[in-house]
Amino acid sequence: MPKSYGPRRVAALHDLSCFGRCALTVILPTLSVMGYQVVPIPTALLSTHTGGFTDLHFRDLTADMERIASHFDTLGVTFDAIYPGFLGSAEQIETVCQFIDRFGRERNGESPLVLVDPVMGDDGALYSTYTSDLVQGVKHLAQRAQVLTPNLTEACFLTDTPYRPTESMDPEEARAFAEMLLGRLSRICKGRIVITGITLSDGMLANLGQNEDGSRFYQRTPIEAHSYPGTGDLFASVLLGELLGGTHFEDACRRAADFTAETIRVSAQISTPAREGVALEWQLHRLVRPGGGE
Repeated sequence: MPKSYGPRRVAALHDLSCFGRCALTVILPTLSVMGYQVVPIPTALLSTHTGGFTDLHFRDLTADMERIASHFDTLGVTFDAIYPGFLGSAEQIETVCQFIDRFGRERNGESPLVLVDPVMGDDGALYSTYTSDLVQGVKHLAQRAQVLTPNLTEACFLTDTPYRPTESMDPEEARAFAEMLLGRLSRICKGRIVITGITLSDGMLANLGQNEDGSRFYQRTPIEAHSYPGTGDLFASVLLGELLGGTHFEDACRRAADFTAETIRVSAQISTPAREGVALEWQLHRLVRPGGGE
């Protein structure tokens, strides 16, 4: 299958949570309207996401992932980006690494962009399905990333750093804490990194990023006092779409942050229940660009 056929293609290795907008139910529409073909490789099937719901159905899909990848291999399917996120078990780390090895090979002088979103937790705590073995595996996977997008909690777990709530700090102290985390992350991942979700005491939300040349940028965004699951998936998906379209990393992070913040604002304005995720359906038209993924 020639690489020039149709829209550029993204392999999304994330969970499918049936209710509550997050993971694949955010990634598929977001990258699609930006002009990319999203090929889902579900890591787990959940009746809902893990935030704000109880007694949910959870099924690990490791065996299915391996069979899907093998079938793709026989078809000669290629990808322009490989995008792992929420994983269902520690055993999936090797499955994802094998997927990157299998489909990340250089073709026609280009290799797929590998963006790893280490979806592990928020507000200082791991998600209920995550174990210490899985956290260690995600650290290993982060080494394979060309772009790494942890939130503040995930940056702490990846670097074995005790979590500190930045909203209780002076803004400059919060930035210094994030700078320290970024320095530790850069010893794990040699690619581009952005730490998201740095909540500040002055009502702003900050992201701290590092380009491939080591230069850093700090972006502050006004944000509504609302928290929704799936916003990290939204940010990372817009970021990936911008990068595939040729946008510089720092600019891509700014566009992703602004779009996510506006989507949160609109969701709060129409009283969207927090656990249902952001109402991205009302905002996706803003991402449409003629021929954006070609």
